[in-house]
Amino acid sequence: MREDFLHYLWKYKKFDFTNAETTQGEKVLLIDSGTHNFNSGPDFFNARLKIGEQVWAGNVELHTKASDWYFHQHEKDKNYDNVILHVVWEDDVEVRRHNKTSIPSLSLKNLVDRDLITGYQKLFAFSQSWINCEKSFKYIDYFTLRHWQERLYLERLEEKSILIQDLLLKSENNWEAVLFQMLAKNFGLNLNGDAFLSMAQSLDFSVVQKAAQHSLQIEALLFGQCGLLDRQFNIPYFNQLKKEYAYLSHKYKLTNSGVIRPKYFRLRPDNFPNIRLSQLASLYFKHKNLFSELVASKSLKAIYSILDIGTSSFWNSHYTFPKKHKERKKVLSDAFKDLVLINTIIPLRFCYSRAIGNDEVEELLSLIEQIPAENNKIVQNFKKLREGCVETSLQSQAMVQLKKIYCEANKCLDCAIGVKLLQGKA
Repeated sequence: MREDFLHYLWKYKKFDFTNAETTQGEKVLLIDSGTHNFNSGPDFFNARLKIGEQVWAGNVELHTKASDWYFHQHEKDKNYDNVILHVVWEDDVEVRRHNKTSIPSLSLKNLVDRDLITGYQKLFAFSQSWINCEKSFKYIDYFTLRHWQERLYLERLEEKSILIQDLLLKSENNWEAVLFQMLAKNFGLNLNGDAFLSMAQSLDFSVVQKAAQHSLQIEALLFGQCGLLDRQFNIPYFNQLKKEYAYLSHKYKLTNSGVIRPKYFRLRPDNFPNIRLSQLASLYFKHKNLFSELVASKSLKAIYSILDIGTSSFWNSHYTFPKKHKERKKVLSDAFKDLVLINTIIPLRFCYSRAIGNDEVEELLSLIEQIPAENNKIVQNFKKLREGCVETSLQSQAMVQLKKIYCEANKCLDCAIGVKLLQGKA
């Protein structure tokens, strides 16, 4: 028996509460099960119960065995002094608060329908499966799945907001600076995201704005801060960049000692740091008020238009400084633009609209639903389980959230799909 199952039973009143009695023999009348607490402290806050003839208001703690109370040392924690009921599966010992007073216990072991227990056990029977409910996933009704995907996506936005809020705090609420830092991380992709972010954080954004007045200067600034100009090449363009960076470095007293050096290993040439940095530089050279433009853009087409940028001309025929190839423009692909929208623009607009008190959630949901689903292993596996379940980026982001946060942690009883299956309503 798992503790999360007890949480489910208590939260949704899935036990015979008409016959509920404490192990001391007093009748328990459940008025309000309370608010589920997912942080430290008692499991449910502000419950209301009638135990015997006395009505109580307070907190409820749940454990598989009553003795877990002492295993977790709650008897030493004053935060548990206002627990009014200890709900357990097995009542193997009397428990007391920090102040030595006894806490009534309610055992659910003989109050739960056997079919419900069997359904719960089936949910976790396939421990070797990719997800616990993979044999039943295709039977979940469309409304439940679609509504849960939307909630999962909003959860994912909230998680992405954590980094944005941290960057805002460090930049004294400079939204333009945070956009630059988030874009830099996005342009670095998985391998160089942290390196590009460290470069962006090493610069005062006012320096970026000034350098962006000239295409050569902004490129020199980004390349130099990433440490890509510390070699010697007999190449005019390289030497121009190096000269500009030396000028900027002296003028603005720049240092890149804490910047992570970008990597090239196992990258496709189009994702080389040189290419992505040049594209990022071109974006800021072309759009002097980038944040305002992106916030004001109401359509996917308008945002794609802003992201219609490439590299400086040198990189049309190079992937690295010394090696030349047949000329080819290296513009942002549609797939890369979608990544920028998913990982930077929409999360930033989500945070900004909330900060200024303008509810933009429906508009952002409309944008993300116009973007095709990402193609990764998680998405591919869900598509194998159920045809048509992942068609938009909202859905692909939602399913990544589902797999990583719920499925991998066996949090089926916190998942709308798991709860539906347990109720036998798929």
